[in-house]
Amino acid sequence: MAKVMVGLSGGVDSAVAAALLLEQGHAVTAGYMKNWVNEEGIPGDCPWEEDIESAAAVCRTLGIEFRVIDLIDSYRGRIVDYLIEGYRSGITPNPDVWCNREMKFGVFLDYALGQGFEAVATGHYARKRELSDGTPVILRGADPNKDQSYFLSLMTPWQARHALFPAGEMLKPQVRETARRFGLPVAEKKDSQGICFLGQVKMSDFLRHYLPDTPGEIVDPDGRVLGEHRGLHLYTLGQRKGHGVASPREGMAYVVVGKNLEKNQLIIGWDSDDSPGLYARDCVIGSLSDLAGDLPIRQRVEAQPRYRARAEPADLSALADGRLQLRFHKPQRALSAGQICAFYEGGRLLGGGVFESVD
Repeated sequence: MAKVMVGLSGGVDSAVAAALLLEQGHAVTAGYMKNWVNEEGIPGDCPWEEDIESAAAVCRTLGIEFRVIDLIDSYRGRIVDYLIEGYRSGITPNPDVWCNREMKFGVFLDYALGQGFEAVATGHYARKRELSDGTPVILRGADPNKDQSYFLSLMTPWQARHALFPAGEMLKPQVRETARRFGLPVAEKKDSQGICFLGQVKMSDFLRHYLPDTPGEIVDPDGRVLGEHRGLHLYTLGQRKGHGVASPREGMAYVVVGKNLEKNQLIIGWDSDDSPGLYARDCVIGSLSDLAGDLPIRQRVEAQPRYRARAEPADLSALADGRLQLRFHKPQRALSAGQICAFYEGGRLLGGGVFESVD
């Protein structure tokens, strides 16, 4: 049996992970990662105090030690600054994936190992196995509607060796039922939404607090001016609503198809398969995480470009600088620089990387 620190978020999934590990005979301690408290007055609810109380109540029920671990400075340096600078430079970053790599299985894991723990467990819906040589294998979660392996795609093999995902072996209704069986006070608590650890803060409000509005022209692919935007960082490729330009065509909507940073122009076009800039298939992937150990020599993978997107067949080729050239077999909608692409073989997560360029 192992000495395990469970990252409790205040929700039901991580609470059940702690209960299952305790039932299996592990020595379990729980830690709440205090990453963000919204002291700067950004509109929205950041319920960290409520989450701490929920996590503490779970620990009282289970009879395990509970710690609140202050990681605010690390979170600001590794996640908040990354998020702000990404949007400032015109890319679309993914804080949730980076939070797993840099915080939960970065700073938090380092803390746990330094305190004598052997592993960190979370409530992710993913499964872990080990090959005969000890190589960790991460699989999609048993619940296809809740699978969160995509968010683990930038983990390193070393991080994966020290990670446990007890809830990932179950369907969501089974997790709820298990919480009731243990009498956990969060058994009926709703799942949280929003940016990693920021609670119900809207992304637009978060960004506006750090990046001033920089209005500019909204144009079509031919350069005709159609309106005015509030700031390029507030829009994402493929966005249908919120740009403020009504379509003159019945049944046809305008969507964001590009950004001209030099001219501070937002480009919108028709939401159709042949809309210039909306679909792409050729990409360069950087910041590579190679969980399988053989991504540079693989010729084909199933590539998942977003959390809720399907993994699609794609061809790989290695570039001389360590990055990968990725070519989807079919054009994909709204591929964006800064977003994360996860690689799979069947249900196995092979790793992932960051879209650096898209054509």
